[in-house]
Order: sequence, then C-alpha cells, then structure tokens
Amino acid sequence: MIVVVDYGAGNLRSVAQALTRVGAPPLVTQDPAAIRRADGVILPGVGAAADTMRSLNALGLAEALADYLRTGRPFLGVCMGLQALFTGSEEGGWQPCLDVVAGRVRRLPPGVKTPHMGWNRVRQERAHPLFEQIPDEAYFYFVHSYYVAPEEPAVVAASTDYGLRFPSVVIRDHVMGTQFHPEKSGELGLQLYANFVKLCQRSR
Repeated sequence: MIVVVDYGAGNLRSVAQALTRVGAPPLVTQDPAAIRRADGVILPGVGAAADTMRSLNALGLAEALADYLRTGRPFLGVCMGLQALFTGSEEGGWQPCLDVVAGRVRRLPPGVKTPHMGWNRVRQERAHPLFEQIPDEAYFYFVHSYYVAPEEPAVVAASTDYGLRFPSVVIRDHVMGTQFHPEKSGELGLQLYANFVKLCQRSR
C-alpha cells in the first residue's frame, strides 16, 4: 500500500487521483501506524515550512516519517514535501525541518518573479528508475518561491533554470523528491508516479 501523508495541506486529492490513474489507489491518512507499515510513502505539500513542520509534529507524523525512512523503503516528497526533508528552511527566518538531507531551503533570487509558477524544463543529471520513459529536458509544472540547496552535490538528480540553476529532483538511496508537481504535469507526471509505484513494488 502506498500512503499519501495528510497533514492538512492542500493538493492531496490531485496526488491521490494521479496515483489511482496509474493503478495504485493510495491510502490518504494521518495515521502514524499506517505510515510505518506502508510499502511507499508520498509527502506532498504546498504552503510554508513553519506550518508544515508544526502540523507534522503536532500529529505525530514527523516521528513516524523518521521511523519509515530508516527502513529503506521508497519515499517521495513533492514540492514542500521535498523541502521538508532538508535540515532547515530560511523561509520566515529559520525553520528546522526533518534533517533527512543535509542542506538549506533558500528563497529564489531577486529579479525573478515569485512564486515561480508554470512549466519549466527538467534537466536530468544522472540516470535513475524514477526517470524511466521520461525524456531529458522534459517540461514539468512548478509552483514555489524557495528551492533546496543540498550540501552534497551528488544527491542532485535533475536541475532547472529560473534565475539560477536549482535542484528540481533530489535522490539519495530510497529517498526521492521533486520540486515540481507531477500531479499537475500531464502524462509525464503520471509516468513519474508510475515509476515510483514500480520502485515500491520492487522493494517489497
């Protein structure tokens, strides 16, 4: 079973619909026990880092996610779900996050319109099963004002240019994250979710 974590953020329904379309209807839940026993976990999200972390901690989900991530089973963070994996975010000053991936979340540079909203190219920096049947330089849909800056360049699996080149896909072992929204990115977004489902099936 794939679990979509419900911590009160929007966009859960479209993520669940995308997974259903690729043949893997998920469990959308706030239950920490369900997260711990899942075959795969997706943490979607929109909004501010402080609100996200406050909700995850208040619902006992941050601890459940930490337990799940230690098991080596596949995890996918989407947009705010990617940013929450990092050490902390500069949004609103400084907000400690889950500290799964070392690095900071930074604001997009001055001189570009924020939020970065719309379609942009995703340049694949290395091969990975998450990109199966997805061409390099494909367009995906973004909505964000902050980007992740990992300490280890090796975790950057794809990048995008918008005022600067920022990581748009981060992958470290079984932990994956996209700055863009696959569920808003048409057929290629569905393909990415299908690829994630395959990774979950292989890890059983």
